[in-house]
Formats: sequence, C-alpha cells, structure tokens
Amino acid sequence: MGKSTVAAAVGLVAARRGLRTIVAEVAARDDVTRALEAQEPGRYDEREIAPGLHHISIDPEGALEEYLRDQLPAPLAEMLAQSRMFTVFAAATPGMRELLSIGKVWELAQAARRTPGAEPYDLVVLDAPATGHGVAILEAPRTFAGAARVGSVARQGHTIHAMLADPARTGVIAVASPEEMPVNETLALRGALRDRMGLDFARVVVNGIEHSRFSAAEAGALHGDSEPVRAARWHHARAGAHHNQLNRLRRGLNGVPCTTLPRLHVAEVDAGGLDELAGRLERVL
Repeated sequence: MGKSTVAAAVGLVAARRGLRTIVAEVAARDDVTRALEAQEPGRYDEREIAPGLHHISIDPEGALEEYLRDQLPAPLAEMLAQSRMFTVFAAATPGMRELLSIGKVWELAQAARRTPGAEPYDLVVLDAPATGHGVAILEAPRTFAGAARVGSVARQGHTIHAMLADPARTGVIAVASPEEMPVNETLALRGALRDRMGLDFARVVVNGIEHSRFSAAEAGALHGDSEPVRAARWHHARAGAHHNQLNRLRRGLNGVPCTTLPRLHVAEVDAGGLDELAGRLERVL
C-alpha cells in the first residue's frame, strides 16, 4: 500500500463530498485504476473510474502534442508532433518531461480548459514520483522560466510556478511507511520543499502501520519456541519498531498533522480495501 493508494483514497474522499475530482499519475502509470477497475485505462484519456472521480495517466509525449496544438498553428503543430527527430530532442532535453507533466497537471486545474470539450475539475490530485523526482517536477516550471527569460515558455513557467507555490491553491500530502529510511526521506523532502518551493506539508500520511495485539506484559509472558509464539513475538517487535519510527517522524515534523493508516494484509488493495482507507482519511481531511 503506497502513495498511489493514498492518492486514490484522497480522491474518493473528495468525490464523496461532491467535488469533481481527478487523480493524475505521471510517466504513463496506471496504479490507481487497478484498485478500482479491471479495465486498462486509455492512454492519456480522462476517464471516470468511480462516481465523481476521474483518472488520467499523463504521458509526456501526449502532453507535448497537446501543448504544440495549443501554442502553434495547426499545420506546424502536426508537423512537429509527427517529427521523430523533434520528439527525441524534446525528450532528451533535461527537465522537459517533468515540465510537460506538471504543465498538464496545471491545465487540469484550470477553469478554462485548453483541451477541447473538457470540463473543469474542483480538485486535482497528483500522484507525484517519490522524493527527489517529485521536487524536480514541482521545480520544472520555474527552472524553465528562468532559462527562457522571455516568451511563452517563460510566461507559462511563471504562471504554473505561481500556482504550485501558493499554499492556498496547492497542498502537499507526504506519504511514508514507518521505516527508518522512508522517515529520513520524508523529513529531507520537507526541508527541500520549504527551501526550494516555499511550501510545507499540509499533512503526512504514514501507511502500513502494524499495531500490536499484545500489551508489553502479555508479550513478555509468551514462552516456548513454537511457530505461533515466534510469529507473535516477531509481530509485537515489528509493531514496536513502527511506533518508534512514527514517534520520531512526529517529532521531526514539529506540528505538521500526521495521520496513520493500518497495514492491510493483502497482496493488492482492492476496491473494498480502498474504501476502508478512504473512510479513515475522511475523518481527518
């Protein structure tokens, strides 16, 4: 159960509250839809996957084609979109994939959509890549705006960055597991966001928490070397380690709200499991 599951659960909470919501995944991933439906999503299509909840898998090539159609005369846009050399060059430009992806996320959040016939959304949930790559996506508009200085790229870069850096319009929910390395990465991510974007976490969700079924006294009274006893001791120790890391994270967050989700002992989270997690998040969001 990772950040994609949490993103889907947040989307469900918003949709249940009457908000027209879309969950956007990047790099043409489709992790969110697997928990909600068996059908494979269409490439770069906005699709309703639950009442009020939509999904898009953002493919940088599709985002590039859409951007060209929006910015250039139709014949020139079509020629560039079909040019293998141009698409390879664009893909090889450092940061271009990140810029195109976050540019599409920005477009989804606009009241006046540039996608023909598309309706606006009340909430866009971005299932961003982990840690460093996630910061790179958020920084891409300002980086390109600074490099271009003038022109449409600079203007759009500044516009997108202004939205991303505005805490009234953009909230960051970090997702971590209760282990030492993810906790370290989460605290480092908070520092990077504050230093480079001027953003702080709105909330941290710690998922996969194991809760002990025994008190300390009960665990100490477990004797023998049978398989059930060994399993009980292991589970109790793991639960203790999880809570130690959770407490360390809370101290490092220094007041940022922290919500825990239990570990679901399943191979993959299905619609029922996702519904349970959404119900837990609904109490705090």
